Amino acid sequence: MNTVLPTTLELHGVRLEPLAAHHADGLRAAAQDGELWQLRITSVPALHEVDAYIYKAIAQRPTRLAFAVIDIASGALIGTTSYHDIVADIGRLEIGYTWYAKSWQRTHVNTTCKLLLIGHAFETLGAALVGLRTDNFNHASQAAIERLGAKKDGVLRHHQPRRDGTVRDTVMYSIAAGEWPEIKAHLRYKLAQHGTH
Repeated sequence: MNTVLPTTLELHGVRLEPLAAHHADGLRAAAQDGELWQLRITSVPALHEVDAYIYKAIAQRPTRLAFAVIDIASGALIGTTSYHDIVADIGRLEIGYTWYAKSWQRTHVNTTCKLLLIGHAFETLGAALVGLRTDNFNHASQAAIERLGAKKDGVLRHHQPRRDGTVRDTVMYSIAAGEWPEIKAHLRYKLAQHGTH
């Protein structure tokens, strides 16, 4: 697999650009839209944690590449997503740390981001497999991942701490390179239904 380098991707009015310190105010505004840090099953930072969240994401390179999700029309930062657990030697990476301001949830944004990130992983980076993971109680996230066409690999029991001190089970999914053409066609179809072309 090719080296995962900072890059900017755009499609259907959404831009993914490498997350940087200057995105802090925008990330705070996105988190405040719905007070997302209150959800125990997500990794959304509280407002006072945003700077540290960005610093940590940047410090995790080269095994993580975090993106700011930008609405091109307004210039507003509407969320974030990442490539993470990048293992170039075996052509594997995961997509996660994904969250969007409440007013942008259940729009074309998540499908667009996944089309950009999964497409870049397979078509440019030459990945063999793209993984996705979520909290066992995050049923909305599990449903969204399954709607993409990802296959459920299994559950890692007692896997990661939550912010409230409990320990989550992690539900693991993946998409293999050979499955990408069909999933790509499916995502394009879903976006056409949203009226994005």
